Amino acid sequence: MNIIIVEDEQFAFEKLEIMLNNIDNNINIVGHARSISEAVELIKENEDINLGFFDIQLADGLSFSIFDRIEVNFPIIFTTAYDNHAIRAFKHNSIDYLLKPIRMADLKSATDKFEQIWKPSQQQNKILNQIYKDNELSFKERFTVKVGEHIKMIKIKDVSCFYSFEKGSFLQTIDDRNYLVDYSLDELLEKLNPKIFFRVNRKFIINIESIKDIIAYSNSRLRIVLNTKTDNEIIVSREKVKIFKKWIG
Repeated sequence: MNIIIVEDEQFAFEKLEIMLNNIDNNINIVGHARSISEAVELIKENEDINLGFFDIQLADGLSFSIFDRIEVNFPIIFTTAYDNHAIRAFKHNSIDYLLKPIRMADLKSATDKFEQIWKPSQQQNKILNQIYKDNELSFKERFTVKVGEHIKMIKIKDVSCFYSFEKGSFLQTIDDRNYLVDYSLDELLEKLNPKIFFRVNRKFIINIESIKDIIAYSNSRLRIVLNTKTDNEIIVSREKVKIFKKWIG
């Protein structure tokens, strides 16, 4: 099991490392980050991370910021001296939330939960695929937008992209019309089918059916050209390029 630890206190890191090794000799700690920026680089450099331990309060901010900077596709066990971030933690791949000082029994329970719930197996993959298939029915099929005094319904198949501008979020239709929506991009991601929509950066969520061209861009990034016109270039951030390529198949 490949694990990364995000912890800015050296003593806390060393203690957690010893406890994990006592639990399972097969645990391999592939990296230790002391800050948000170090964590982002560590995740970029390691493609085979199975589990992460994230201290919530780091010297340069809350570790939740890591999820804004890079795609995290492995489960997280959060550690903290405070319990006021529990609800927010479970919105970020969290399988457990451990209060410091960490007790061995609690740590063992958390790693057991990982083994039972997240460790890949053919049977689990079948279950997850079925859950995913069932959940597709709950994705939004249309959005309502206000046009003057009128309410207009827009089918999801007619949306080319969603984007943020100033303090608002907008959808753009395949016929180049733009409408303000009542959701943030983060909220939209929870309502959109991930097979069809992908967030390429902080400002754009695009529809795969609207992609006209994909062009190599500087710093190993990609530029996306849609069938519709956008005021700003749509660039796939470097940390999302690999995931984006998998998404388009």
